[in-house]
Amino acid sequence: MKLRFSMTGLAAIAIIAGACSGSATAVPSAGAGASAGAGAGGGIALLLPSVDAARYEAADRPDFEAKIKALCPTVAYTYNNAAGVATTQQSQAEAAITNGAKVLVLDAQDGGAAGTIVTEAQAKGIKVISYDRLITGTGSKPDYYISFDNEKVGELQGTALLAKLTADGKSMAKVVWINGSPKDNNATLFKTGAHKILDGKVTIVKEDAMANWKPEEAQSIMAAAITSLGKDGFDAVYSANDGGAGGAYAAMKSNGVDPTTKPMTGQDAELAAVQRILLGQQYVDVYKAIKPEAEAAATLACALATGQTPAATTATVNNGTVDVPSILLVPIAITADGSNGTKSIQDSVVADQFYGATSAALICDAKVDPGLTAACTKFGVK
Repeated sequence: MKLRFSMTGLAAIAIIAGACSGSATAVPSAGAGASAGAGAGGGIALLLPSVDAARYEAADRPDFEAKIKALCPTVAYTYNNAAGVATTQQSQAEAAITNGAKVLVLDAQDGGAAGTIVTEAQAKGIKVISYDRLITGTGSKPDYYISFDNEKVGELQGTALLAKLTADGKSMAKVVWINGSPKDNNATLFKTGAHKILDGKVTIVKEDAMANWKPEEAQSIMAAAITSLGKDGFDAVYSANDGGAGGAYAAMKSNGVDPTTKPMTGQDAELAAVQRILLGQQYVDVYKAIKPEAEAAATLACALATGQTPAATTATVNNGTVDVPSILLVPIAITADGSNGTKSIQDSVVADQFYGATSAALICDAKVDPGLTAACTKFGVK
């Protein structure tokens, strides 16, 4: 994977936004695995991969739809979620192609297998935006790629974890390492970035991967590690995302390990993970402001669907076949208090209203855990 150079996400959105405009109207919605559209097919098709990560239905989809509604309301629109099954996504994409889509915004469940979708779409003159995960199938040439600097995500996770272990006086700390799905190119980049920081500075006592990004897969990996290593056989947990961190947390709790004594990483700023951070049950998360990412994809899709030429991007990422014109946004490491070069929860997800206008109230909900009231007071979440 070769990264040429990146472009600030918000600037990218501003550049592309000039390419299309329109008045507002209702954007239809659809449940996971189903589709809906402003017309009988055609136009823009959004294809998301999973319901296991909360972000897709809670943020990516509604943020994308809101921008479509604002910019190109008369363009037909369909939505589908593959619910973690690559063959389902293939069928959904083929249906969109058959129905005359002009643009596919595709977050691939399997980046390699999705190359077939790109080839089939482009044979019909359909533009493909590789969204969040880079499509890497042999010979595939996505028209655009919109994501975050994903190797940087791993670097942020590794840097924060190492700083915490160093502050705790742990030298060559023993780490259980849980990677993301090998079918997702992003997972490879997270892994690469984290290893770049941590190799030679920690002892990896077990490394495995969630086959499909499922929390229960991480829970199984963590439980097996505890069985083989013992409760005191590890000092920390590297988890590629928050779903994995949630699974690892569950395994530690059920096996009598105090999660507050084992610093753990995550990614996606899921609500449960942010609450774990405040309670000391997860040390760091990587916050990716999904709204700018989804809006950039929608803005670009509107331009392409209405026959306009988007402004040139200033980044390219090589997917093994071609340098794909790209928009890369900047991820942010977050902790409870913003220590060790991170941002605090208050200054990131709360300030950005990541969960909506009531973000602080949702985070500090004592019905989830009574300790959240004191923790939010301590760390200034309001």
